[in-house]
Amino acid sequence: MSFADTYKQDLLRSLESLNVTNVGQATAWLREARDTDRQIFTCGNGGSASTASHLVCDVLKGASYRREKRFRIMALTDSLATITAYSNDVNYDSVFLEQLKNFAAAGDVLIAISGSGNSRNVVLAAEYAKSVGCKTIGLTGRDGGSLAQAVDLEIRVPEQHMGRIEDVHLIISHMIAYDLMAS
Repeated sequence: MSFADTYKQDLLRSLESLNVTNVGQATAWLREARDTDRQIFTCGNGGSASTASHLVCDVLKGASYRREKRFRIMALTDSLATITAYSNDVNYDSVFLEQLKNFAAAGDVLIAISGSGNSRNVVLAAEYAKSVGCKTIGLTGRDGGSLAQAVDLEIRVPEQHMGRIEDVHLIISHMIAYDLMAS
């Protein structure tokens, strides 16, 4: 069997393990945030940062354009100047946490993405968001890491391979965004 065949089989196995009930709950929380004019935040590092930005794009344009009720959603990964300023002047662990201190309020939602579940800056953001009354959603992989314990709702990809974890996280993001687009 080719590498591509094996990768595809392993990816399908990872998708089969996905808890779609939790995906549905996450979607409901985002819909509720839209309907109550709450803010939604996303964050992650590396590929997870791209997934965070991608989800925001799909929801901002696809689920908000030409609609009376619109989503207030932002990726904490998208201000390079802010991220590098905090990284240089404070520390990298604070890049998402400090942004949340400016914007987050009770009733808002944070979607924290970490394939390992152990990205310190993502975990700190989730802990802070939860402490101020935000609903927290974690997209994790492997055993869930520290993020699994820091969030209200975990959507885990119980897979060891980071590429497949990130693949499924993007699919989860599309499940959420396209569900929101349909309603």
